[in-house]
Amino acid sequence: MGYMPQNISGTIFINGKTILLNPMFLKVVKSKIHRAVVTEANLNYVGSITIDEALMEASGLIEGEFVQVVNNNNGERLETYVIKGERHAGQICLNGAAARKVHVGDIVIIMAYALMTPEEAKDFKALTIFPDQNNKIKF
Repeated sequence: MGYMPQNISGTIFINGKTILLNPMFLKVVKSKIHRAVVTEANLNYVGSITIDEALMEASGLIEGEFVQVVNNNNGERLETYVIKGERHAGQICLNGAAARKVHVGDIVIIMAYALMTPEEAKDFKALTIFPDQNNKIKF
């Protein structure tokens, strides 16, 4: 490949496809579990958050995905990755060091993000679910 200066921007067309030069990407919320209840905090487990598989599926989260967890009870924010929990068990478990940031019964918001162009972001709608007090999906 040839040299391309980093300050070039705009678009080019190759084989009928539009190619963005130095595109800008926005970080937007992709998936959100709003107000889940922490069911466990396991300090002795290797880091992460274990989430009921049904909640993961409904919110569009996948195992290993990077998430931000916001604790509504104490204002803590942390970042970790998702581990799949037992389907329909209602499990929301913070593991490892993250366990120190929550207590069983705390209300948390779990969010995953995606990078997209401003054009993609304009029409994108995050997948948000609202579990009940037992972490079951409300319809």
